[in-house]
Amino acid sequence: MLTYVGKGYSPAFVENYEAIAARLSAGEEIQLVAGPDDICGPLTADPEAHCHGASVVERDREAADAVARLLGSPLPLGALITPTLALIERLRANFATGKIRSACAGCEWSDLCDQVAGEGFASVRVAPSR
Repeated sequence: MLTYVGKGYSPAFVENYEAIAARLSAGEEIQLVAGPDDICGPLTADPEAHCHGASVVERDREAADAVARLLGSPLPLGALITPTLALIERLRANFATGKIRSACAGCEWSDLCDQVAGEGFASVRVAPSR
């Protein structure tokens, strides 16, 4: 969500993510879940979708662990996070430096995320700082 710029797996995925980005930008809490989340909703009907894969589950766990270390607080399943602008900016700053990027290894979107971070998150859809 830190680097979402309106691109995705399908038009339905993008349309769904745009709605979620607007809700997050308005401050809706994020609940940590195991497995596919609301963002993956349009893909979950396909049993072959990557969101069901073990590698995605592991990346999600690794990302949650990295954020928990950064925040200095555990983030168990079910935890709620309020995406304040200050928090998102802190996460983006640490994402840009690679501090919370270990979970990105092997992700097909990593190059796009590198580009978005390199451009200072200028075109992001979730809580843009401008």
